[in-house]
Amino acid sequence: MSDPVTPPDAPSAAEGAVAKGSSHAGMTELMPPPNVRPAGLTRIVVLVLGGFGVVLALNQVFLLNLFGFQPLGNSYLYYLIGIFLSCAFLSVPARRADVDGPRWYDWALSAALLVSVAYLGAHGLDIIQQGWEYAAPLPAQLASGVVIVAALEGVRRAAGWILLATALFFGSYPLFADHMPGFLWGTAYGPLEAIQAHVLGVESIIGIPMQVVAELVIGFVIFGSVLTVTKGAEFFMDLAAALLGRSRGGPAKVAVLGSGILGSLSGSVISNILTIGPFSIPTMKKIGYPAVYAGAIESCASTGATLMPPVMGTVAFIMASFLGVPYADVAAAAFIPAVLFYAALLFQVDMFAARRGLKGSPPEEIPPLLPTLIRGWPYLLGLLVLVYVLMGLRQETYSPYAASAVLLVATAFRSDTRITPWKAVALLFDIVKNIAGLVAVLAGIGLIVGGLSYSGVAGAFSRELLLYADGSVPLMLIAGAITSFVLGMGMTVSACYIFLSILLAPALIQAGLNPLASHLFILYWGMLSYITPPVALAAITASSIAKSPPMKTGVYAMRLGGILFILPFIFVYDPALIMVGGWGEILTRLILSALAIWAMTTAMEGWLYGVGKLTPVLRVLMGVAGLMVLVPGGYTDIAGFVLMVAVAAIAYALRETGREGARA
Repeated sequence: MSDPVTPPDAPSAAEGAVAKGSSHAGMTELMPPPNVRPAGLTRIVVLVLGGFGVVLALNQVFLLNLFGFQPLGNSYLYYLIGIFLSCAFLSVPARRADVDGPRWYDWALSAALLVSVAYLGAHGLDIIQQGWEYAAPLPAQLASGVVIVAALEGVRRAAGWILLATALFFGSYPLFADHMPGFLWGTAYGPLEAIQAHVLGVESIIGIPMQVVAELVIGFVIFGSVLTVTKGAEFFMDLAAALLGRSRGGPAKVAVLGSGILGSLSGSVISNILTIGPFSIPTMKKIGYPAVYAGAIESCASTGATLMPPVMGTVAFIMASFLGVPYADVAAAAFIPAVLFYAALLFQVDMFAARRGLKGSPPEEIPPLLPTLIRGWPYLLGLLVLVYVLMGLRQETYSPYAASAVLLVATAFRSDTRITPWKAVALLFDIVKNIAGLVAVLAGIGLIVGGLSYSGVAGAFSRELLLYADGSVPLMLIAGAITSFVLGMGMTVSACYIFLSILLAPALIQAGLNPLASHLFILYWGMLSYITPPVALAAITASSIAKSPPMKTGVYAMRLGGILFILPFIFVYDPALIMVGGWGEILTRLILSALAIWAMTTAMEGWLYGVGKLTPVLRVLMGVAGLMVLVPGGYTDIAGFVLMVAVAAIAYALRETGREGARA
């Protein structure tokens, strides 16, 4: 019997695999893709439940008051958690043996959760007015227990056992905080008190991470899914090919530019690799890039995309909420570092191609620019609307909805991009699945936030860090970088950032560092685990497409993305790189940083424009010169620039000497 809701004209895997249930759009990060595709009745239930959740989100954002229903903020969050966690339980199997569909316990847990959140949502006002966080009636206590169990099971299914163990430990920390030594000591809670605080309070499960998803991120998930199902990924890759495909090493440059653009709109590293990689990696290999290098390029380009405005990723919206600033400020601050990273990638792939004599793609494989732009006007218009509403009008809540509406209308004029009824079903399923993954992860992360907040350990940890560092900012930054990197190996980037924004960021800010720079520092170092062995999830994913050794691909990715290890330290000390200061100062630092990155990539690839290959000694000296210019400070800038010019002059002289010797 065929699946009654499987669209016969659903997009193919190469077009985003929306109908196949892949997370190729939206902002889910590090979430293992579901091992089961709900079929039949289960699929219908997920679509109906999820569709109701999407309508509920629209009703809340636009204050539609549909059917006279406009829940309080806490009630809305309970409903949202219940709906999308239930969808996750029906879509992501509890065990590997359950890949053929949900079991009775999945249905039972979903039903119990829905009943529990319905009760809590109906009593949202009572929770606030009567202080149920401290003393709740028995039905509320039972409902809270169900929500706790569901949150822990959701994070296990969506993110794995490591994050579950972390959420369980820190979520239960208030139970034994009074037995911990020194600064780890905290306020003690009884089991019932802790459960009530986590579920009925506003600093845990329904705290800032879940509020950000409910108020902001759902809209960007919808936009990402709409972009994918209307063939936006195909257009942006064609545009990148039209612009850069003919140049030497063109396919690699296309991968960098295309992955950067699409990833900056979808906000997901792994989804971006799975969407773009099957096109970009074989094309790079075809013109002569080694498989390991092709996989490394794609993994770096996709990783950097989540640091590139306008959308970035879920964590950027959470950062804006923690800092109490508009998201547009975070996006503006992240822009220059992201551009510098992509400049480094483009320099490296070009120099690699120059050293090995690699050509561009054949002319017949490159789409003409003007027809490509004409065909892609709906996506360019949607992007323009998104940026204008987000950055110009500073209406971050409404920007993705406006852009999605424009995309749906504009793409309706062509039969291959028009949303048919079956494609609409596939689109809805993709949206529901991505939101369900986010809710499952962030509900569990909320327990970490709540445990640290209620016990009071977060503030004590920051004070102790300041004390042990003895005012040494470099020491705190190094400790923070190592901690962020290690935590990034076992957590999602959102979990890593949230954890350290509570523990580490306050200490960095109290030490006198810029608040936005401090939070971006943590984000950058958490992201590095995507391309750094032994985890290197982005590199491993790309290597599976490139058919290259995973760890070797990770080592190459770490080398290509090496600038990511340095940039966070630079913008912490010189906030001009994150748009803090006068325009003259910002422009000066941008020019110097671009020059420094060119010098450092020249050293890494061993190729100097106008000269050719460099000797090992000159490579080292050029790298030192670039690093000196990159480090803020007038004297180091001058010394580095002089050394850079001297190395280039020596290299040019050696080349001329070699030519004369050859002629003689």
